[in-house]
Amino acid sequence: MGLQSTFLAVFLLVTCIACLNPNLAMAKHSGSGIVRHYKFDIRMRNVTRLCKTKSIITVNGKFPGPRIIAREGDRLVINVVNHVLNNISIHWHGIRQLRSGWADGPAYITQCPIQTGQSYVYNFTITGQRGTLWYHAHVSWIRATLYGPIVILPRRNTSYPFIKPYKEVPIIFGEWWKADTEAVINQALQTGAGPNNSDAYTINGLPGPLYNCSSPNETFRLKVKPGKTYLLRLINAALNDELFFKITNHTFTVVDADASYVKPFETDTIYITPGQTGNVLLKTKNLNHNAKFLMAARPYSTAPAGTFDNTTVAGILEYHSSTMMSSSNTSIKGLALPTLPAINATSYVANWTNKFRSLGNSQFPVNVPKTVQKRYFFTVGLGTDPCPKNQTCQGPNGTKFSASVNNVSFTMPTTALLQAQYFRNSNGVFTTISQLSRLTNSITRAPRPTTRWSPMARKWWCYLTTRPWSS
Repeated sequence: MGLQSTFLAVFLLVTCIACLNPNLAMAKHSGSGIVRHYKFDIRMRNVTRLCKTKSIITVNGKFPGPRIIAREGDRLVINVVNHVLNNISIHWHGIRQLRSGWADGPAYITQCPIQTGQSYVYNFTITGQRGTLWYHAHVSWIRATLYGPIVILPRRNTSYPFIKPYKEVPIIFGEWWKADTEAVINQALQTGAGPNNSDAYTINGLPGPLYNCSSPNETFRLKVKPGKTYLLRLINAALNDELFFKITNHTFTVVDADASYVKPFETDTIYITPGQTGNVLLKTKNLNHNAKFLMAARPYSTAPAGTFDNTTVAGILEYHSSTMMSSSNTSIKGLALPTLPAINATSYVANWTNKFRSLGNSQFPVNVPKTVQKRYFFTVGLGTDPCPKNQTCQGPNGTKFSASVNNVSFTMPTTALLQAQYFRNSNGVFTTISQLSRLTNSITRAPRPTTRWSPMARKWWCYLTTRPWSS
């Protein structure tokens, strides 16, 4: 009776905790993995940064959003409820949507956006991936504040192919605008000019002490113990900027890129592009006092000055012993800022890229096709289009900026693919795969600026060339 009573008490306690915490992830076993349930309430929240408070779109009122934790082989069931006035969809960046493409998240492509007061359940399985990925909104620039980490652990009873870390810490780089980001991108689309630069970069949502009017609680502090190995899960959630990242007098061992293990290599500076993720090991030094070191991130760019946010975000690495009281002092006086590569250090970026090799061992083989049936050549460019009549444009010489793939630019359609499919009215809206194949073949042979596609054909072209396809 005593054992039964104890079990019943524990069961009731766990049930009560689950009821009192609706945002708690619930999991149950299913096959080789388990099913993990999450609920995302999309809500507005007032956030203050750099002496200015504004209302931003968040997941469960958190900025950045809450962490999703799963293991390889698990199935994720995520109920997203939209409580804001904007349409919402969420993209699970980097997840291989094998036979679950409807859960990928691009609004009007794989799903209609979630309207105010409505909900949508994303249901997908993590297959053949382990490491760090992330999620973000996939409507306009809402992803500037609606984003968060996806932590993918190895299968149960499977270890990392590197030393087990003492602790794992997500580090998310982002951008912060004092202005409403929807107004920023809408102005750019209307005038044809580049969008206004962000006011700051952030680490885990915090701009750090180098920006004017940044308060002490707006600095990210990574507290570590001496002689330990930490796994830093890096995510670049900045909208447009590649970044360098470094911690003074420390080095990293890169072990993972985009949820795939790589042959480990050491570096003192990380280069990470927008949307990219990576895992690095940080071995702390044997320091017995309250040592502090600055960490910093700033952009890599070959663009003209003034066209990107040329600022630096900083955080603090703090050493603490088990007997030392935590300090709230965030002063950086006397701390050396890490020396980062030059902003236009293309040679460093090229060397960095060349270091990546798949782990490719017996436990984690890489089955790369050795026979190539067809080759494609894509050129991604930024040009200009003439300014429409009766409109003032602010691009170069009164034009509008226009990005392209093989000289074909995207035009926003008036009818969405899903809408045309539903009403069986596809004429002039989308192109069949066979027609699209002929278009891509002709562009591969001879790119022509005068190529004209239907709007939805262009949208599919954009999607096909930027997303992996699997059966």
